[in-house]
Amino acid sequence: MSGIYGVLQTGMRSLLAQQRGIEVAGHNIANVNTPGYSRQTVNLETTMPVQTSQGMVGTGVTAGESQRVYDRFVGLQIENENERLGRWEAQKTALERVETVFNESSDSGLSMTMGEFWNAWQDLINNPSGNIERVALLGKSETLAFEFQNTYNQFSPLQHDLDISISSTVDEINLKASEIADLNQKIIEAEGGGANANDFRDARDLAVKDLSLMIDVSTYEESSGSINVSLNDGSSLVNASSTSTLSTMVGDSGHKDVVWASDPTVSINSKISGGKLKGWIEVRDVIIPEYMSNLEDLANGIKEAVNTAHGNGYDFNGVAGEAFFSGTLEDGSFAVASAIAADSNKIAASGTAAGAPGDNSNAIAIAELQNALMMNSNSATFDHYYNAMVSDTGIKVQQANMSYDHHSAMVSHLENYRESISGVSLDEEMISLVQFQLAYDAAAKLISTTDELLQTLINMV
Repeated sequence: MSGIYGVLQTGMRSLLAQQRGIEVAGHNIANVNTPGYSRQTVNLETTMPVQTSQGMVGTGVTAGESQRVYDRFVGLQIENENERLGRWEAQKTALERVETVFNESSDSGLSMTMGEFWNAWQDLINNPSGNIERVALLGKSETLAFEFQNTYNQFSPLQHDLDISISSTVDEINLKASEIADLNQKIIEAEGGGANANDFRDARDLAVKDLSLMIDVSTYEESSGSINVSLNDGSSLVNASSTSTLSTMVGDSGHKDVVWASDPTVSINSKISGGKLKGWIEVRDVIIPEYMSNLEDLANGIKEAVNTAHGNGYDFNGVAGEAFFSGTLEDGSFAVASAIAADSNKIAASGTAAGAPGDNSNAIAIAELQNALMMNSNSATFDHYYNAMVSDTGIKVQQANMSYDHHSAMVSHLENYRESISGVSLDEEMISLVQFQLAYDAAAKLISTTDELLQTLINMV
């Protein structure tokens, strides 16, 4: 249409287009602090011109669908870094608790308790027949056995707490998967009708980002607009609007393993390669059992060495020495043998029956065990073996902290880069708002001018 009515139509289209621009700018401003929001732009396009006797005449502007400004590659990088960040965050917090089990920062750690045990044997050397020295040695021995068992026992509650964390995280993963599937359906319905589901896509990307912090995932977008989410081993978690459910079961170790609800007898722990689940499973199933095993080796090494030496001696009354320690950490029964605990005179300090109770040669032999190379294939003393274990814990905590800080910095860098692309700038939106406002005012002026022309034309009739 040309002529005055054509100008009127042009003005109307301009009003609607500028109004759409104001709406989009307002939506951006409203979501400036919304997590995961990607700013949107309105696509303004010239409408088809018409042929007139004076040539082609333009018919104005139309506003197309608003588009979100988004870089998919950056989003994938954030998801990948989130998997690593989640893993090291979980390991960091879990290993810090492991470090507190050894309690070497206080005056009551196992290292000090072992030192007091060996010192008590040195005191008995000075006075092998002394009742005070024997009672003191018995007390230090019972304290050592208790400290060993107490330290060992603290690992099981820690593993149980990790079980709870794993179970609750599996529940969160299922919720996120359902949320993604629901958003997939909304996107399919919206974009199937020709619209752009920008806000739904932002919400879905944020859900995938949260999911990647908990478990390793990879995504693939279908032509329909939905995404398929799978674990890195290829197992499907979300397929369009349907999901596969994860669950937990108590495995052979007595701890909870991650399984598919459709096949609850098969653990997938070994297939999980990222996220918090990976960190917690690794600490629970690898690192803690290693420390428990090392602690058992140390306690058994001391027990066997002391028991052997003690059996070579004679007690206060010249009777052959009995086993000094009994039980195991695994059974929760590691302690001073009951016969010795009941009578400190059964401590075999003498090297011969005739020399009892004044002979101290067997007490010397037992005291010298402190410096004997009897651990780690006869390459380390008991103290060195334990100190190496504590040092290893500290190194692992330090490594976890460094890895966490590194990946946290990487995620922050990528998030800032994403914001530079997709984030809302209030300054830019205010400029856009003013531009659309001025254009809207001009379009309104065009319509009012056209109206005046029509009135003039009507008055001429």
